[in-house]
Amino acid sequence: MIQFTIEDRNGEREPIEIPEGITLSLMEVLKASDYNILATCGGMALCATCHVQVLAGFESLPSAQDTELDMLDTLPDAESDSRLACQIRVNETLEGAVFRIKGSA
Repeated sequence: MIQFTIEDRNGEREPIEIPEGITLSLMEVLKASDYNILATCGGMALCATCHVQVLAGFESLPSAQDTELDMLDTLPDAESDSRLACQIRVNETLEGAVFRIKGSA
């Protein structure tokens, strides 16, 4: 199992466990876990409504691609540890990570 933590917009944290070998994005896991994520563009890195801040484990994630970085550049509240959940694949690199939901509700 892959374990990571989600902090919602109210500051409440909840651990998430996902079986290894699943081929979902973090955005898809958040939506399936009933977090209020719009994901208007369906995971194409075009809307930034799945914006998350990586509070722990940022260095373990694969680097963001240009499309994601371009979208993050448009957000006034994006930080150096910001990512789009739709661009993060759920795999062992997420083990122990902590994500804060920041995108539009």
